[in-house]
Amino acid sequence: MEDRAQKDNEITIKGDQIIETIPSIKDKALRINLNRNIYGTFSEIGAGQETVRQFFRAGGASGTIAKAMSAYDKSFSDAIYGIEKDKRYVTEARLRKMLNHEIKLIEERIDRSENPNRIFFSYANTVATIDFAKKFKGHGWVGIKYQLEPDQAYNEIVLHVRFKEHDARLQQETLGILGTNLIYSAFYKHNTPRKLLRYLYDHLHKDQLEIDTINFAGPAYKNVDNRLMSLQLVKNGMTDAVMFAPDGNNVLPAAVLYKKNILALRGSFRPVTKVNMDMFKKSYDMFIKENKVDEKNTQTVFEITLSNLRAEGEIDEQDFMDRARLLCSLGQTVLISNFQEYYKLVEYFSLYTKERIGLTMGVNNLVDIFDEKYYRHLSGGILEAFGKLFFKDLRVYLYPMLNEDGSLTTSENLKVHPRMKELYKFFKYNGKVVDITEYDEKNLKVFSREVLRMISAGETGWEAMMPEGVANLIKEKSLFGYEAEEVMHDS
Repeated sequence: MEDRAQKDNEITIKGDQIIETIPSIKDKALRINLNRNIYGTFSEIGAGQETVRQFFRAGGASGTIAKAMSAYDKSFSDAIYGIEKDKRYVTEARLRKMLNHEIKLIEERIDRSENPNRIFFSYANTVATIDFAKKFKGHGWVGIKYQLEPDQAYNEIVLHVRFKEHDARLQQETLGILGTNLIYSAFYKHNTPRKLLRYLYDHLHKDQLEIDTINFAGPAYKNVDNRLMSLQLVKNGMTDAVMFAPDGNNVLPAAVLYKKNILALRGSFRPVTKVNMDMFKKSYDMFIKENKVDEKNTQTVFEITLSNLRAEGEIDEQDFMDRARLLCSLGQTVLISNFQEYYKLVEYFSLYTKERIGLTMGVNNLVDIFDEKYYRHLSGGILEAFGKLFFKDLRVYLYPMLNEDGSLTTSENLKVHPRMKELYKFFKYNGKVVDITEYDEKNLKVFSREVLRMISAGETGWEAMMPEGVANLIKEKSLFGYEAEEVMHDS
């Protein structure tokens, strides 16, 4: 298609910046409608038929829309898509049932022999908008299952959104724009998945909508790692935190953390070492012995803040993937966040649970918590931060630090700024900070930065500092810059 600037002989002036032209929502819907091969269904539950409305209004919809429906009544919805085990309707499982069911129907009802060039799609959403009392802002699952060639397997993009607006009508309109962006991007931006994420916000603002989970699947995305897509969501400011499971797939944090006891260990894990796992295991043993803590209802989380992923100001994605691969190999659930301060992490967990929260940390981390410079942006300063950090049912499990003279620093002799001394005592004597007293002394001499230095320098001996199986994985996958020593053979 001829470039519009050239077509209109548009004048440019030296020094002009190139501005990417964003098609209007109407233009996006119209382009889809005017493509004689794209044909599919719209199934929208819970927030009106806002996405399909964009396509009807754009014109030419008869060539694109095979069916549009909303099964609002629960009995009708169950009759069409089946009954969920948890009896819930705004879930990923429900969305996937909707997508699969509608694709099956269109394959059955549209004769391929008469429509050899047709590429089918199914768009669906299941959403709960803000409630009447405006206590719950609303959320939903949105997805598309589609082909790019008639004889090609289907691709999928499934995402979870949280609404930030305080009016149901505005949320409905936002959903309609998002849905149109998703369908358009699925067909016309699938070759650049990272840009596709940004295009989902065309004509939207991040104050309107949060995307906290997204998963890609299918032949068009065979080279896409969903963990990297998670990282992009946080990096682009689309959400504050994302989570992925040991299998590497993105998971909804709310689903994992809801009403759970949570034990979190923050670190750079560059790479994960025996000391990290010793901290985790020993604090876990203490945590599950606490009152009110049911081991069956406990979720452990290894958290990496975005600041721990930056190298010289930029996020090293390969380095991130190396850390993620190792943590997943150890069966851990990983949270990537932009929470530099611990109180923000606790606030985030508190969105999903009122049960006990535990934080495992080393001495240096606890000293930083009592540093006022991190709270100057708060009107209430450190007291406001501590109110948010400790007013919940929270406990800090402190791992000791080995000093150069062979002595140990624990909660009993830890030194904070003199102005913070009495405040520290208050939390210490109220049982908010407890020492991990059982630990492996050999691990106190293990430091991730030293392990990384030894790997980079090609030295030996670092293997003994790693959890079982991790050293072999680093060697097999050449993680963290590991290079196998070449074996020379006589010719």
